[in-house]
Amino acid sequence: MGESRVHKAMEALVARLDDLDIPYAILGALALNAYGYLRATVDVDVLMTREGLERFRSASLGRGYVEKFSGSRGVRDTERNVDIDVVLAGDFPGDGREKPVAFPDPAKSAVRGAAFRLVSLETLIELKIASGMTAPHRLKDLADVIELIRVNALPAAYQERLHPYVRERFVDLWQAAQVRDSQ
Repeated sequence: MGESRVHKAMEALVARLDDLDIPYAILGALALNAYGYLRATVDVDVLMTREGLERFRSASLGRGYVEKFSGSRGVRDTERNVDIDVVLAGDFPGDGREKPVAFPDPAKSAVRGAAFRLVSLETLIELKIASGMTAPHRLKDLADVIELIRVNALPAAYQERLHPYVRERFVDLWQAAQVRDSQ
């Protein structure tokens, strides 16, 4: 029941962003799902520019969306009671500190999925590895990459498609993905 509420919130958000012609890309568990790794979630993660967020807020707050809390860039879908977590282009994954991998501009980097725009698989992997490398509390991001490698049968050579900053860690995660639990 929670998943369907989250998916409906994402569909409403995507429709609103498309109506407002605001570039976006879905991230997080919903992007993982789109790439074949099914992971439950209770919120929607969306990438926008600062300008896009301001346009969305001015057109949407009080019209089905409220601030999660005063001063938050995140919002809550009031009809479905689902949090929408906004990530801003140019910010850095994980610990938020500057690093060679940053959240990209969705206007330049989003790819069209079956029902919505999302970050490319390469970008999703880069962001998750960079996050897990720099934020010890974000180890699930590294586990997500292992699962993406498995479900997409990514070869070790896939590292060549990734930013050099994360390549070595990708190889480590690729090796871990080759190990299966014995039943």
